[in-house]
Amino acid sequence: MPDKLNPAPLAYRNPAFFDSPDGRILRILAEYQEPLARFRREQIQDTVVFFGSARFQGQASAKEKLSILEKNRTEASNAQRDQLLKRARTAVEMARYYEDARRLAFLLTEWSTQIPARRRRFVVTTGGGPGIMEAANLGAHEAGGKSIGLNINLPFEQNPNSYITPALNFEFHYFFMRKFWFAYLAKALVIFPGGFGTIDELFEILTLAQTDKLAKKILVVIYGSEYWHRIMNFQAFVDAGTVSPDDLNLFKFVDTPEDAFTFLRDGLTEYHLGGSSKKEKEEVLPEIAKTRP
Repeated sequence: MPDKLNPAPLAYRNPAFFDSPDGRILRILAEYQEPLARFRREQIQDTVVFFGSARFQGQASAKEKLSILEKNRTEASNAQRDQLLKRARTAVEMARYYEDARRLAFLLTEWSTQIPARRRRFVVTTGGGPGIMEAANLGAHEAGGKSIGLNINLPFEQNPNSYITPALNFEFHYFFMRKFWFAYLAKALVIFPGGFGTIDELFEILTLAQTDKLAKKILVVIYGSEYWHRIMNFQAFVDAGTVSPDDLNLFKFVDTPEDAFTFLRDGLTEYHLGGSSKKEKEEVLPEIAKTRP
């Protein structure tokens, strides 16, 4: 007689299945449903998303590193030392964007936490890592509000920064699911100076707005006109006929935290507070019912 078999594992408790190619659809669904459940539990209605370089530091940290480098002689050649000094001085210069993101997140959170609503409105959201992401989470934390971090699992580990609200600290495997959650709840997007990833996120949202694939008005702020005009010639798109002149109205350049805050506060009030229906004010995640297939 054959040996008695042990019970087979339940499919939904079988790690070998979940980690296999056949389990991919379930992993994708989990990265939709688990964040949704937490957002509901934490009463998050909508967000303001900050994007920007992960490489920027705060002013104090950048200046300290430059000072150490200037005082200490290394075994590096003169050319290597000059390059290190150049990078350190650039880091000090770019640190102003860290401080501006921190200030803007503070102003937004201070304002949004005073909005009389059943759910939390316009919660600061970032990619959860260092640099501009850390700055925005820090500013929200300093204002006494919650903030969200949507981190991504990478080969070169990106740890979540310390200022994310613990219950709103997420980690994703799939980039497209992380992008989904950036856009799904967003009522505004703030683009600080950054690299490929920042540009990718900017143009994805602009494309959705341009093609009328968003079921809501998203305000897009591009912060730091000096940087962005050096990086990209937006008018050239119009001149070449590849975008409509009206498409340049999909975003606004700003250069101070106060100007950015005023634009966002006024726009969010107009489009999502003053003119919003009772249904939008009271529902959790109201875009679920309105998102187009």
